[in-house]
Amino acid sequence: MEKKIMSCSVLAFGLMIILVLNASATAADGITCEEALTQLITCQPYFLGFGSKPSRTCCKGAENISQQANTTTIRRSLCECFENAAKAFQLIPERLKQLPQLCKIQVPVPLDPTVDCNTVP
Repeated sequence: MEKKIMSCSVLAFGLMIILVLNASATAADGITCEEALTQLITCQPYFLGFGSKPSRTCCKGAENISQQANTTTIRRSLCECFENAAKAFQLIPERLKQLPQLCKIQVPVPLDPTVDCNTVP
């Protein structure tokens, strides 16, 4: 039963990406919202409360995004993207905030749906 719920959640997450992308800004000459969300799709179970830690694939995706968030414009765009995704998918904010620590990575983009993205350096 849990696998069926997980499968439905993954499908719903994929479909919701399309909706979020229509409402999100994209980064000029850098990683786009679509690319970032695609790299984080394996984090979805963790973000929704399944499991006690993110998968290695999730952490690798977060690390890849962090490396590509190398300008203020890209970081602000990704911040807005993540903020919209967190709200649209009803992700658990505490799980988002714990990701850098659990993955042992530095993230230049706040994983907090309440942050003002205009203040991201």
